[in-house]
Amino acid sequence: MPIYALGSQEPTIASDAYIHPQAVIIGSVTIGSESTVWPHAVLRGDDGEIIVGERTSIQDGSVLHTTPHLWTRVGDDCVIGHLVHLEGCTVLSRALVGSNSVVLHDAVIGNGALVAASAVVLGGTKVPDGAMAAGIPAKIREGKSDAEMIAMGAASYVERGHRFAKELRRLD
Repeated sequence: MPIYALGSQEPTIASDAYIHPQAVIIGSVTIGSESTVWPHAVLRGDDGEIIVGERTSIQDGSVLHTTPHLWTRVGDDCVIGHLVHLEGCTVLSRALVGSNSVVLHDAVIGNGALVAASAVVLGGTKVPDGAMAAGIPAKIREGKSDAEMIAMGAASYVERGHRFAKELRRLD
């Protein structure tokens, strides 16, 4: 799997995290215990740090980046869906960012919050705990997240990571 240092910036990856062989990790990136990073995801910590908590999935094709002044942080037990772009934002624990969503500079996704698929969360937006952000630009809907669905999704990716670590084998 391509894991790169950039000068003195080196990734720190928990020994029980699963990083797919076709994911790319560069520079100042920290990935917590039992987290998973799936095919074609790119975590590029060149300008600042990317911190991914424990038991969090970064799914296929997602891109996490930073700015020189804003790090990207993702908490514990989060689901970052397919083709998501996170840049210079904070996603707190037990949140789900749906497929094809964009979360921009200085936005904060609250604990247990949900960003609906294909939503664009503009810079500086604060999505409250347990709320849903949907649309372009995203509009906030208080109390509309589904904590049970997010927890089930996060747990399924922890289990999937264990399975892939044991069973994935290339055939060519």
